Amino acid sequence: MKTGATTIVNEQKHDPIEITHFYDKATEDYKFWSKDYNMHFGYFIPFKTHIFKRDDMLNEMNNQVLKRLKLPISKALLADLGCGMGGTMRYALKKHKNLKAFGVTLSSFQVQQGNRLLREFKGTILKENYNATSFASNGFNGALAIESFCHSGHHIDAFKEAYRLLKPNAKLVIADAFLKKEESELCIGGSYSYKKLCNHWNIERLGYINSVVKTLKEVGFTKVNVENISFRVAPSVFHVPFAIVGFILKKLCRSKRLKRESLHNLKGSLYALLSGLHMNSFGYFLITCTK
Repeated sequence: MKTGATTIVNEQKHDPIEITHFYDKATEDYKFWSKDYNMHFGYFIPFKTHIFKRDDMLNEMNNQVLKRLKLPISKALLADLGCGMGGTMRYALKKHKNLKAFGVTLSSFQVQQGNRLLREFKGTILKENYNATSFASNGFNGALAIESFCHSGHHIDAFKEAYRLLKPNAKLVIADAFLKKEESELCIGGSYSYKKLCNHWNIERLGYINSVVKTLKEVGFTKVNVENISFRVAPSVFHVPFAIVGFILKKLCRSKRLKRESLHNLKGSLYALLSGLHMNSFGYFLITCTK
């Protein structure tokens, strides 16, 4: 799943206009995945989250990210870099009454509909590129990026911008899928699934986790803590085939054609599942780092 769109900043594999168009057309489909419009995978905790209730796990991912941000109890400002429909923002604003939040995405649909869902909260979504926002430096108490930085290939520009926005000692938390080895070292099956995943979800590439950690430190982040949470995420990933079948049947029952963007989204979800089965090559990580 993905929480927002951004322009491509290195090798042009996807047209940025095409990416924005993809999200403008496909975002409404995500309500089938999550009634809260959580456009990401979940975090499973035995005896706390229900394995058959997807939104329980998706909101628990929001909770785990917020826990690691350690936002002050008093007034605080949060940045969601690639916020999608603002699902994580709404979760955070419900939980922290003294919090204000800003999110960025390039999708006009997400800006319009996301702000409509945020109208009762102290949150705003702006149509901006998370690699170069209009926010002042050193203004945020925390920043998060849930399955969004992959759209620019976990590029250094995204890390630099997050670093610029944060106050000293504030944290950035990234929740995303990463490669465990260099792309050239992937097996045939892993490479095929990976390329199809990137193509259908308009992902520039997934960063190699060791290189990502090195880059974060080069930008200036300290205390870079990496957690492999693949097994926590797996139960929500296994919802994918059932969600795909259910979505298609729902459309057919209403005599509606599947949009091109919906087909790409569904295929991307399937290849995400297939990629996840190559556990020596791919993993889902939580990265927490401090300015």
